[in-house]
Amino acid sequence: MVELQKIATEQRNPNTMNIDTLSTLDMVKLINREDHRVAEAVALVTDKIAEAVDVIAARLSTGGRLIYCGAGTSGRLGILDAVECPPTYSTDPETVQALMAGGYGAIFKAVEGAEDSKELGKTDMQGIGFSGKDVLVGIAASGRTPYVLGCMEYAKELGAPTVAVTCCPGSILDSFADIGIAPAPGPEVVTGSTRMKSGTAQKMVLNILSTVTMIKLGKVYGNLMVDVKPTNAKLVERCKRIVCEATGVDYDTATKALEQCGYRAKVAIVMLKTGSDVHEAEQRLEAHEGRVAQAVGEN
Repeated sequence: MVELQKIATEQRNPNTMNIDTLSTLDMVKLINREDHRVAEAVALVTDKIAEAVDVIAARLSTGGRLIYCGAGTSGRLGILDAVECPPTYSTDPETVQALMAGGYGAIFKAVEGAEDSKELGKTDMQGIGFSGKDVLVGIAASGRTPYVLGCMEYAKELGAPTVAVTCCPGSILDSFADIGIAPAPGPEVVTGSTRMKSGTAQKMVLNILSTVTMIKLGKVYGNLMVDVKPTNAKLVERCKRIVCEATGVDYDTATKALEQCGYRAKVAIVMLKTGSDVHEAEQRLEAHEGRVAQAVGEN
């Protein structure tokens, strides 16, 4: 039996006991006040987030993968973070992946009982060929989801590092993982509805994990998204603006440089800042592991 009374995210919130009697505006304001607690909770675990980033970046830099796993809201948050990495940072779709209890269909509709199976977690990990070179980030607001625990146990069997992102400090997953990240934003506005503050806290943590990892891997120059993959009209224009911002050239010059190098912002920036052609710019980037600042001699 699951003892919900012992799980922090399942407790009643004393600040919202009478929320159903409030006006629409007062309900909205109350939820917003509770949401303010989320960033404060995340701020208290930044040291753990930084520790996890260093592990993830090290694994990715040597050919490993970042694998998220979760169920329900937590699983969907992992998917959301994973699918944004290729267009934002031009990562290979295999590099950052997410496993969801119940599979693809569970993204849109709950699959009953899927999260309760540790064996299913192990099976899914085997299905993607998870290895000791990879790193696993298990996401579970309650810190007890069997599916996630099954994934973590398998990762540990292979000697891979494990990270838990929960909202319950000291939970099973928080204690079992090599690195436990457990912001505690407190009981939910609606008791047990962990898609709210807990989900927001987890999303903030995942944002930081993937963003700082990509910065460390050289996919950001200054604060510019220089590894963006221009797969639609908006991203094509963003690519042009990034080159303009990074180099100080006008729109037409940035466009011409991008056309010459196949709309690779990094290459265009190095070309314009060093006066090199496409081939030389590529060589400069390759010599400096894709880091623009070093390729143009700024660091």
